[in-house]
Amino acid sequence: MSSSSPPPPTYPTIPLSPRTVVQTGTPGVKQLLERNKEWAKAMRANDPNFFAKLVDQQSPEILWIGCSDSRVPANEILKLPPGEVFVHRNIANQVISTDLNCLSVIEYAVKFLKVKHIIVCGHYGCGGVNAALSQEEFGLVDNWLRSIKDLYIENARKFLDIDNPAIKSDLLIEENVARSVYNVCHTRIVQRAWEQGQELNVHGWCYRLKDGIIRDLNICISGMDQVESIYRRMMEKKKPEA
Repeated sequence: MSSSSPPPPTYPTIPLSPRTVVQTGTPGVKQLLERNKEWAKAMRANDPNFFAKLVDQQSPEILWIGCSDSRVPANEILKLPPGEVFVHRNIANQVISTDLNCLSVIEYAVKFLKVKHIIVCGHYGCGGVNAALSQEEFGLVDNWLRSIKDLYIENARKFLDIDNPAIKSDLLIEENVARSVYNVCHTRIVQRAWEQGQELNVHGWCYRLKDGIIRDLNICISGMDQVESIYRRMMEKKKPEA
């Protein structure tokens, strides 16, 4: 993230073949293992020391908190090789105070890896957010989506003025990112890091599937004194980013 950092190395992309479509049963699983061998061979051909360097302790500067959606792979859309991004993903990129999985990831990233950037990245068209907007019941995931439903209810007056379902969805997706950033900043993990003078910035981004571009939501927080004003600005927005 630093402007002084050298450009990341490029790695070959293995072209997709008909075998990309995994068949059912054991033969299909074996295809995945064969593709892994192809990938490893390509990595070694490009850089003979690639795996030797990965064996060393990881030292990423970025913690990525994103959605589980298979179309939003952090390293790939950031054009960064393995070892550069510490990743946590869940449905609708949520940070919830009772989620020990997510909190443990944040603690490890901040306390031990000493990451300099936490990026919460949502994506437009998020199925989790759209499910929260709907009146349907889906099962256990409804409990997980409760906080997004609550976020919508808190801002219901604003959303009632929006007739376009796509715009309504996009705005809630951005607000969900802002809420997760807010929750990250309110963890004792992050607050303690700031109190101790640790360099740490928390960002809010949103990825658009139709063009592959990440939208910066103008959320960049480097201390508790910035949290409330930035969050309030996001909650007062009446339309999503262009």
